[in-house]
Amino acid sequence: MLVKDIMQADVVTISPLATLREAMDQMKRHKVKSLVVERRDEHDAYGIVTYTTILRTIIAEEGDIDLVNVYDVCTKPVITVPPGMHVKYVARLLVAQQLRRLVVLESDELVGLITMNDIVGEFLALAEKAHVES
Repeated sequence: MLVKDIMQADVVTISPLATLREAMDQMKRHKVKSLVVERRDEHDAYGIVTYTTILRTIIAEEGDIDLVNVYDVCTKPVITVPPGMHVKYVARLLVAQQLRRLVVLESDELVGLITMNDIVGEFLALAEKAHVES
């Protein structure tokens, strides 16, 4: 099974100049817990900002969500994987790096996002199918 078979192709992105309030509003609107931070140009790297990172920033640093920009708290550059990579290697990478999600790039362009939940959900579905068939 390859990344492209289970990745989320509809990735929600955000400008690095957006405020944390805008990021939280976008997460709520799209019902997601992370946003891929757009590149400033073709030579820049993608970033990622998560709901947890925003909450930690607000609580730990008493940050004003209307004054702090996404680029101040996002993880950048992110670890990326190609859509043709086997999912077992992605799972190993997620565990080894203690991550929950990876950006999927093809020819340096954003094509998806793959999460630990995507992988676990797919393996559970396969196990259930095998159990029903036996």
